[in-house]
Amino acid sequence: MEKPAICGGKPVRSTPLSYGHQYIDDADVRAVTETLQSDCLTCGPRTEELERRLCAITEAKYCVAVSNGTAALHIAALAAGIGPGDEVITTPITFAASANCALYCGAKPVFADIRPDTYNIDPDSIRAHITPRTRAVVAVDFTGQAVELEEIRSICREHHLTLIEDAAHSIGTRYRGQPVGSLADMTTFSFHPVKTVTAGEGGAVTTNSKELYRRLVLLHTHGITRDRSQMAHPTDDPWYNEQISFGFNYRMTEIQAALLLSQLDKLEMFSRRRREIAARYDDAFSRIPQLQVQREIPDSDTTRHLYILRLRTEMLNCTRREFFDALGAEGIRSQVHYLPVYWHSYYEGLGYEKGLCPQAERYYQEVMSLPLYYSLSDQDVEDVIHIVKKLINYYAE
Repeated sequence: MEKPAICGGKPVRSTPLSYGHQYIDDADVRAVTETLQSDCLTCGPRTEELERRLCAITEAKYCVAVSNGTAALHIAALAAGIGPGDEVITTPITFAASANCALYCGAKPVFADIRPDTYNIDPDSIRAHITPRTRAVVAVDFTGQAVELEEIRSICREHHLTLIEDAAHSIGTRYRGQPVGSLADMTTFSFHPVKTVTAGEGGAVTTNSKELYRRLVLLHTHGITRDRSQMAHPTDDPWYNEQISFGFNYRMTEIQAALLLSQLDKLEMFSRRRREIAARYDDAFSRIPQLQVQREIPDSDTTRHLYILRLRTEMLNCTRREFFDALGAEGIRSQVHYLPVYWHSYYEGLGYEKGLCPQAERYYQEVMSLPLYYSLSDQDVEDVIHIVKKLINYYAE
């Protein structure tokens, strides 16, 4: 039997592959360079164009571009009226910002469990965690797969809750033929470099509500407006602006907007390649009894952000850490997404304890993320498959 590199065997790859990586081409560089040479580096026409473009892609009526995905979640929570004493239900299998946005508002995050096969938030668990204090649900499209939106929207309507869809992973995904971004009360996006398209950082909030849009605009610009119809003391002075509410400086720069506009030209190409790679992995790994492949619901036409490899550790003579290290020795730099949010020491200090979400906790102990990004070659993908099979053969009982 072929030994893995960690046990003295020869590694398959000499050039390591990370789990994610941005793709930047000459058009992206030109877009940024032209912006740097222009008269406007912030609050300009490129940001306005980007917001129109994101509306076109998502089919949402309104969009506010912001500095990052966390800022998007923060102002969405504030626009929803979330405040001290309120509760916000979300998933523990997400980046901490999905829950932190409730804390920013003085509210309490409440964690619903995940489905054991899709890894997305379980609507039945949402129902079980609703109390008179529940104000909103932050439903995360984990790995890019849309959550069960129809059922979750129904729950939110029944209980008069605001639905915030955290689509940090899912730009390009469609649910029942409609693009993510137009299906919840508000949808938030992230454009971090490992996402399908990037602005370096950057984020956005989309909505179909004019009232929510007006709140979002104020919240991301210090609460300051030049719209005389909103002012308490309007004047005809051309320089006059007025802070009419509390807000933040969460504006996106023209440089970020220019890069993202160029990246969005490639969204369909990026999405198609990510689907191809995920399908190839699924085909290879679904036949291996020691592995579990993430199930995709028929409603979601997914642009996959992450590819999750889940080990059936009871069928292997190794721990998840040993398998993770063996992948690294072979040239695959995987990652784990995510530590359950309430396992973080900060949340522990807030009184959260292990055991809240058994499915999420079991999931965390068995998974890692494999390389998935546009510029992976077919040979790179085959190397990943070969390495995983090599390690399974070695560690299988």
